Amino acid sequence: MTEISRVFVGIDSSKLKNAVAVASPGRDGEVRYLGEFDTTEAATRKWLGRLAGKHDQLTVCYEAGPTGYGLYRLIRSLGHACVVVAPSLIPKKAGDQVKTNRRDAESLARLLRAGELTAVWVPDERHEAMRDLSRARGQAMDDLKRKRQHIASFLLRQGLHYPGKKTWGKAHRIWLASVKLAQREQRFVFEEMLLAERQVAERVARLEQAIRDAMADWALGAVATALMAMRGIDLIAAVGLIAEIGDLTRFRSARELMAYLGLVPRERSTGDSVKRGGITKAGNGRARRLLVEAAWSYRHPPRVGAAKQARVAAAPEAVRAIAWNGQTRLCKRFRNLTKAGKRPTVVATAIAREMAGFVWDIGRTMAAAAGRD
Repeated sequence: MTEISRVFVGIDSSKLKNAVAVASPGRDGEVRYLGEFDTTEAATRKWLGRLAGKHDQLTVCYEAGPTGYGLYRLIRSLGHACVVVAPSLIPKKAGDQVKTNRRDAESLARLLRAGELTAVWVPDERHEAMRDLSRARGQAMDDLKRKRQHIASFLLRQGLHYPGKKTWGKAHRIWLASVKLAQREQRFVFEEMLLAERQVAERVARLEQAIRDAMADWALGAVATALMAMRGIDLIAAVGLIAEIGDLTRFRSARELMAYLGLVPRERSTGDSVKRGGITKAGNGRARRLLVEAAWSYRHPPRVGAAKQARVAAAPEAVRAIAWNGQTRLCKRFRNLTKAGKRPTVVATAIAREMAGFVWDIGRTMAAAAGRD
């Protein structure tokens, strides 16, 4: 029987060069550094072709980072196994203070051979595009908040303060239009600030419309629609959650999803001593923030408002039942934790953790209905 030749390839990727190392099978197998190669597709195909000509199987890995998933997709298209590694979970020696491209590539190859690396989930190109769209809207909203804060701060320096309660509504904009400034230069600055705010607000509206348009033919659009049955989750939050998390059925349990979102407590236990701290904040921070923001809505008694009824009606009956059970439980939980004297931020985080469980249940229910479970 012919023995299959197999090697493990570690790549330290960067913008212009990829440092490549190869580890032979076995604990004492040789680890060779092949050098640095251009990140172009032609150069990658060339050195992969050379390795494939010498070995029957190639297993390749590189760290997740700003270079994206193009390298992963290219390697997979050539018929080789590839793993994108979570950088924060790569084992590191405490006393190792030297970091070079060569050492990183050799370390990745060695750890891949030992099975010590944790892979991240790689979205397909359409899903990545939806994630980019969702993040672009989030960045635009952050920009809009900054622009509005700049206007409020500028007016406050002039001794002007809006007397109403709700800002950036119709009444507030009428008040802004009536503001009179004595100095010509300040009037010019104020008009420029208002123009910048309007432009960013229009950009946010365009991105939100693009998200609505993209929902129709998105593979996970039905799951996002189902999530909107939950209190505190609208279209933008639902798309943001699914875009960041991906297919919910890849988590075997709700606890796995909670851990992925960094909503489980830290723990340092030894012997009979058990010490738990705040949440780990590991994993996807954007999805965690969306859940925490949604969790604040559960401080109110359970109800389905007029604006929410259409979103609830669009979900399957089984999902509506999950959403209502979640609302009654989480509203009661929010009230009980508050009565127990817990800080509001701690309560919201605890509710967000339990919300993740209901999100996972809805994802599993939708997958079962679609025959994917």
